Amino acid sequence: MKQRLYLHPYALAGLVPAGFFLVFYVYPLAGIGVRSFFKNGQVNLFFLDQVFQSPRMLGIIWFTFWQAGLSTLLTLAAAFPCAFVLSRYAFRGKGLLQLLASIPFVLPAVVTAAALQACFGKDGGMFGVRMEHPLALILLAHVFYNFSVMLRIMTGFWSSLQGRVREAAMMLGASSFRVFSTITLPLLRPAVLAASTLVFMFCFSSFGIILILGGPSFSTLEAEIYRQAAHLFNLPLASFLSLVQILFTFSLMWVYTSFTRRAARFMPKAQQAELKKPVRVWEKLMVAGVAVFVVGLCTAPLAALVVKSCIYEGRFSPAFYTALFQNVSGSIFYIPPVHAVQYSLIFALISLLIALVTGTCAALFIRFCDQRFTSAWASFFDPLFMLPLSTSAVTLGFGMIITLDRPPLNLRTSFFLIPIAHALVGFPFVVRSILPALRSIPQSLTDAAAVLGASPLKIAFTIDLPLIAKSLAAGAIFAFTVSLGEFGATLFTARPETPTLPVAIYRFLGQPGAMNHGQAMAMSVILMLVTALGFVGIENFRKQNPEGF
Repeated sequence: MKQRLYLHPYALAGLVPAGFFLVFYVYPLAGIGVRSFFKNGQVNLFFLDQVFQSPRMLGIIWFTFWQAGLSTLLTLAAAFPCAFVLSRYAFRGKGLLQLLASIPFVLPAVVTAAALQACFGKDGGMFGVRMEHPLALILLAHVFYNFSVMLRIMTGFWSSLQGRVREAAMMLGASSFRVFSTITLPLLRPAVLAASTLVFMFCFSSFGIILILGGPSFSTLEAEIYRQAAHLFNLPLASFLSLVQILFTFSLMWVYTSFTRRAARFMPKAQQAELKKPVRVWEKLMVAGVAVFVVGLCTAPLAALVVKSCIYEGRFSPAFYTALFQNVSGSIFYIPPVHAVQYSLIFALISLLIALVTGTCAALFIRFCDQRFTSAWASFFDPLFMLPLSTSAVTLGFGMIITLDRPPLNLRTSFFLIPIAHALVGFPFVVRSILPALRSIPQSLTDAAAVLGASPLKIAFTIDLPLIAKSLAAGAIFAFTVSLGEFGATLFTARPETPTLPVAIYRFLGQPGAMNHGQAMAMSVILMLVTALGFVGIENFRKQNPEGF
């Protein structure tokens, strides 16, 4: 029986993500550690002087931390009152408002940067407001990008508190302010800390926004890793900075998971809050104010981006879009932007297949651990497969190009290195989409099929996979949209003749001329529409199959 148990198809499925994980995640990161401290088999620490005795490098490290902290505080200040209103009141258009608030986070960083430039940059000022200082644009971009993360976490937790705690305290004579200050706020604190830690980690590892909006004057660890590796070819220093980045983001992920466990411990699960309709004038004004703020924050930059892409020489024109299909420079080395669209779609499809296969196998293996072993096994492998989420894409891409350069893994110039990197980034999203749906399948259902003589493979193809079909589709959309918008790893792994949309947008934004800037805006609009449609599709699957997410 033990032999048959370990030859279960779901146990064997774990070999697929394990091999993928070891070769394309663990090995590159280990290579970064080796390159940091060893050269020709000997310990090499000369680059430490370049870090700890360089005012510029120390300034970069300090700026990385304090801009992430300030961005987190600003995002919390923007999301907290909105979470209060959305968790307490039911009103017409609330679902659409939550959808609009969520779209910025699924947009690629290069689209966010282009949208903020179009709306508030030196050539922007669409609404009469210009932000000349790059730091102001960076902070606003981080708030715009991470607002939905903070809002979703706090709204979900706060809604569960409204149902039980508030009503019980009010019945005992407590005022609304006392309920909020002595009961709601202390219970809400773990969710606020979890959301703040996650947003801090995203801002700490921000790359595309810093690279495009900050320029050389405002560099973070992520941007400096790229500069040292790609421009100065100082691989030991870039490796050491990557190692620092890895250790700190892993620490942040550990803090985040501890806060989420604390939040889950106090979160009421048995009762859903009954939301009230805004009746009083101040309640209606509060709801209206939140609606205006969310719509303004989340749609104004995107609307400015669309408008900028359609204005050529002061009038409405599709010139920037038609130029995507033309060789406007007349150079034989020029690659029309439409080729970037084609390569992005090809890479996204290949990445989708890789991430879907590895992610499904990982989810099946974790489900097998749930059923046949103690929960400790699943508790180990579940967060293990989530590690790429806490690792910067820049670090992953850099690790790949410095380690996957020798047979039998000589992939540095391979066409498939880009979709492999994209699949590694999208792989955790697939696992998170599929695993809850697998866990929602009653154990009694599969046991009954086994008693009737069904083999494990037959149970998988006739029961498990059909029941998680919608979650599989959502995971596929996740992998596809993540691949389309991936920028950090692609900047390292992409070859000049095979650019993707984010890389092409970055290159055009860095070139002078209205036509180059306009084409970048046009490509950003295309990428924005595709990723937004993908997110709407995911939300549709989530509503139809809520237990799968």
